[in-house]
Amino acid sequence: MFQVRRLLGYGAAAGPVYLVVGLAQVALREGFDVRRHALSQLSNGDYGWVQIASFLTSGALVLVGAWGIRRLLAGGRAGTWGPILLAGYGIGLIGAGIFIADPARGFPPGTPLSNTPITTRGLMHFVFGGIGFYSLIAACFVFARRFASLGRRVWALYSAFTGAGFFCAFAAIASGSTSVAIMLTFYAAVAWVWVWHTALLVTQMRDAA
Repeated sequence: MFQVRRLLGYGAAAGPVYLVVGLAQVALREGFDVRRHALSQLSNGDYGWVQIASFLTSGALVLVGAWGIRRLLAGGRAGTWGPILLAGYGIGLIGAGIFIADPARGFPPGTPLSNTPITTRGLMHFVFGGIGFYSLIAACFVFARRFASLGRRVWALYSAFTGAGFFCAFAAIASGSTSVAIMLTFYAAVAWVWVWHTALLVTQMRDAA
């Protein structure tokens, strides 16, 4: 079980890495405004490699954590689809790092404020983002069912609420809206779902002890 706990520990580190690197860039990158720009746009510009590395590193850690979940829950409820869906999220993050988002809405500085045509690279970024986010949403409900079957009501409700809330936030941002409220809500939803992911892996580490 020690090896499984190590895998889960690496997976639990994905959220903190992603959030800390993202917050640092939001504070330090010139011209970036959370009211107008998606975090993915940080992959552009002179320091774009930082966000690309964040996507790739976080995605790899999520995959490691998914393998740990598979090892721990094999043969039990959520033992198949849980790790598969978490792995889908990891693949989505890695794909988002390989196919970076298009510059838009004035970022990086010098980019026109008006809408610019989407490139194939930008389209693939959205495709992998969709794969990752929908996989994570589905994983929330898979684990909600697992916790409900174990009588762990708080965790079941927490997982279901996270899945439903993130789905609504993602659907709103995917609609193409540039509303400040929707942008900020999506940022909050991303932070929330990362907290859920980290808490899930930590809880599974304790179960493996």
